[in-house]
Amino acid sequence: MKGKIEKNKMENMLFWLIIFISGWPLSDASETAPDFTWHLSRIPRVVSERTVRLASPTFQADAGVVMARVCGIECQAELPAPSLSQLEDSLSYETVFENGTRTLTRVKVQDLVPEPAGNNSIKGPHPRRRRQVYGTDSRFSILDKRFLTNFPFNTAVKLSTGCSGALVSPNHVLTAAHCVHDGKDYIKGSKKLRVGVLKMRNKGGRKKRKGSKRNRREAEGAGRSHSGQEQPQESTTQRRGKGSRRGPGVTQGRPSFQWTRVKSTHIPKGWARGESGDPALDYDYALLELKRAHKQQHMELGVSPTIAKLPGGRIHFSGFDNDRDDQLVYRFCSVSEESNDLLYQYCDAEAGSTGSGIYLRLKEPGKKNWKRKIIAVYSGHQWVDVHGVQKDYNVAVRITPLKYAQICLWIHGNAANCAYG
Repeated sequence: MKGKIEKNKMENMLFWLIIFISGWPLSDASETAPDFTWHLSRIPRVVSERTVRLASPTFQADAGVVMARVCGIECQAELPAPSLSQLEDSLSYETVFENGTRTLTRVKVQDLVPEPAGNNSIKGPHPRRRRQVYGTDSRFSILDKRFLTNFPFNTAVKLSTGCSGALVSPNHVLTAAHCVHDGKDYIKGSKKLRVGVLKMRNKGGRKKRKGSKRNRREAEGAGRSHSGQEQPQESTTQRRGKGSRRGPGVTQGRPSFQWTRVKSTHIPKGWARGESGDPALDYDYALLELKRAHKQQHMELGVSPTIAKLPGGRIHFSGFDNDRDDQLVYRFCSVSEESNDLLYQYCDAEAGSTGSGIYLRLKEPGKKNWKRKIIAVYSGHQWVDVHGVQKDYNVAVRITPLKYAQICLWIHGNAANCAYG
């Protein structure tokens, strides 16, 4: 027991050190350092053209989809640029509502500036590495409530399907598409989708919230991981009726989840192919609209810069890895490779963290302060072709200007607020 306490103290000290060093990669004196600044650029317009009603989904797909084969870095570099009509087809989107109804919205892309070709980095063949956690586990469990309840960690949320996500507005959560849809149908449990936000329990107990029966149902639905395995619960549902006590797994001062229903879910047609084709990893992202707004701070979206524009070449994200018993887990790592739509890296991560928002901290233009923005969505472990060899990576879907325009349209309902990003 004593050894475990000492280990936690050392992890806490190391975590504080990383926060104060890796979070500020450049000093004011480094005049010759690269320009790590958020450069706002004009965003193409994704405009809704028409919406048609579709048959209600069956919600029978299994969770935990893994792509059988992913077009790798070299493969993507050799692909011809998609035509405007192909882009518009992939950016058209499905919306499934809380009552089970579903629509398809066709879009038009306007003011598109073609992206420069060759945004791919290939550093030669590497040895094959272990899956998901590579070598020494470099993840940090966030246990201190000063971090848990404050930005940026309080923007991380948990889905009742077992994935993670990130608050990108008071009413919206960004996550991975495969967390709710396998490319052909919506997964089991996504019909009554909930989002859990971490809250700290008050010492000495707290009043029973109105609607606690509904909270019990929500937490029970959240008890299964992304792989369908039972997970420990840390919710108000441990209390059963008047005068009941906290369950054995609940301790005063520990975090719990406040669960909120999802009102609607948007998924790009590039992912939701149905029976017409396989889902495209480039479109593994989704936006959830919540029934009730949250008061905590959200994180804004940003267009993903190239590796050369990443401070220290690193990315950061936090999520709820299944092997950490509902603890919020933070990690950072260097990006190994990139393509126009994907980031390939070896950040240590386990199932449950998929859907997390990957963010950077860059300088605001013309200002001295720094700002964090979400620039990608963590999709998970995949095998990809590199130099004719299958390699495994942990992959993230980049927020490109077009994807920024689409997600912004989902959040605001029109393209008027999405001109720059």
